[in-house]
Amino acid sequence: MANWSDPRQSAAPFGAPRAGTARSGAYDAGLRSYMLSVYNYMASGVLLTGIVALAFAMSGAAAAVFSNGALRMILMLAPLGVVFAMSFGQGRFSTGTLRALFWAFATLMGLSLSTIFLVYSGTSIAGAFFATAAGFAGLSLYGYTTKKDLSAFGTFLIIGLVGLIVASLINLFLQSGPLNLVISFIGVLLFAGLTAYDTQRTKSLYFQVAGTDMVGKVVVLSALSLYLDFINMFLFVLRLFGSQRN
Repeated sequence: MANWSDPRQSAAPFGAPRAGTARSGAYDAGLRSYMLSVYNYMASGVLLTGIVALAFAMSGAAAAVFSNGALRMILMLAPLGVVFAMSFGQGRFSTGTLRALFWAFATLMGLSLSTIFLVYSGTSIAGAFFATAAGFAGLSLYGYTTKKDLSAFGTFLIIGLVGLIVASLINLFLQSGPLNLVISFIGVLLFAGLTAYDTQRTKSLYFQVAGTDMVGKVVVLSALSLYLDFINMFLFVLRLFGSQRN
């Protein structure tokens, strides 16, 4: 979503220190701090979304709001508007503004996703969440540690994502149960792959922005990418295996 270059793990990033030098140790420490910041933002955003969604659903406001077609569309589209603003305005916005937009996005996503508590059982939601968390952790670890360049794989995933969106829009009219299952299964696979790809890209970006005033912005935008991977994978897992309320 951001205008970042893809990682090229086969060659050392420009400005990266050679192994065994004093700067290498400093870069390792800096990379760990940078990745920890990304994961902290991402996890905090997911937690905020969950709290807002649960509170909004339990208050009864979600059922009332989503019964109104206009308000439902506003809540569904508002998070998308914030994502576009962050992506296309990253060059103009300050780090503080991007952070504020990230928290606003996580809050709006909580309002938008509150309906899952009206549709699915609490056990199904919890099971899908923990399954997604375990899968996300393993896939992100792979993306961080692998020496394989995933940039070409990422291009394939982005194309697949476009196809998934088109298929989902078509199924809004068809309302096909089997097609919905296929879309959900492919969605899990796509966002699983994107988790590994975005983690590698996040790591690679550090060597491009280390020591510059872009680090703060990249942390927030990278956290946003991983947040979207997690939430989308969770929703597709829930659609596949979740049990609806009676």
